[in-house]
Amino acid sequence: MPLHHVAYATRDVEATTHFYEELMGFPLVHTELQAMGESFVRHVFYDIGGDECIAFFQFSGVGETENYTTDVSDGVGLPFWVNHCAFRATAEKQEEVRAKMAAEGIEPVMEQDHDWCHSLYFMDPNGIMVELCRDTPGFDADPTEAKRLLTADPFA
Repeated sequence: MPLHHVAYATRDVEATTHFYEELMGFPLVHTELQAMGESFVRHVFYDIGGDECIAFFQFSGVGETENYTTDVSDGVGLPFWVNHCAFRATAEKQEEVRAKMAAEGIEPVMEQDHDWCHSLYFMDPNGIMVELCRDTPGFDADPTEAKRLLTADPFA
């Protein structure tokens, strides 16, 4: 099944909108807002193409702790690069986004050639790493080898 959307938390919906809509080029396509007494939930969706979205929750008073974190790696004790969201990109899209980010003083946190793809990484305002991934040439699916390596001794 194709992905419908993936959702994260944000403390700053305006900064998130600026990052995803203006810098990444993903238009805001839907917002839900629900007030519940003194509490509220706002759920925003940005179109990443192919009828798929990245979404964010902004909320207050719905059971969150006061010092909750929105990053998905550092906040749970992992290196910042572990949990991230990768978007399929062309070389032109990578350079377009790089230029928009640079104009705002945002530099890539990493850039890597993985042999099968070239990746450009940025940190969003929520502490979530996003990857612009360009296949070079991509990988051939090999379920048999993938399953073999799933339990192979990494030190053998």
